[in-house]
Amino acid sequence: MDMNITFSGGTRFFPALSMGGLKSVREKAERQQECENQIAYWEAKKENLKDIKCNSIEDVEKKLQLFHSYEDSIAAARESYNNSQMWHILDEAKEKAEKIAKEAEKLEPKTAEERQEDMAREAAQQAAGTEESEGVLSEMMEENTEAMEELTEEMQEEMAGEELEQTAGEQADSIEETMEEIMEEKRHQGIDIRI
Repeated sequence: MDMNITFSGGTRFFPALSMGGLKSVREKAERQQECENQIAYWEAKKENLKDIKCNSIEDVEKKLQLFHSYEDSIAAARESYNNSQMWHILDEAKEKAEKIAKEAEKLEPKTAEERQEDMAREAAQQAAGTEESEGVLSEMMEENTEAMEELTEEMQEEMAGEELEQTAGEQADSIEETMEEIMEEKRHQGIDIRI
């Protein structure tokens, strides 16, 4: 006993369709529905074979041939759907990759020039009276200014630290060199005194 349940609209079980989801998801649902319709058609044809009366062996043979052709048609519809599913998976992966790439581009760090262009554009919009939440823009400007100041301080500290390290390293090297020279002189003096 077969029991088929269908829901009209498709929005309850396929919310992506009602919200305009991925194109590939909509196409998948269409292909699936088409496959189910074809299978239902051929299954109905098979059921109708039960009503055909056979009076001779030739009639039974024809009925059997029709039955096998219907079975082949059902198998072909399923195979076609499975093949299209493979392409669907590739298409869906490509769409998702494109969306991820777009989002990744948005999240890429901006260069100093791009940040300056953005700040200039925002300043021009504010000066022109464009009503884009001034509080948010002001906060962003302050944050950018603070971040720039922090970076500048850190760079200066690093440079000072590097200079100190370099100076300390040079002094240590010069101390070692002078110690070696003194040791050499003492060795030579000891040799001169003994001779």
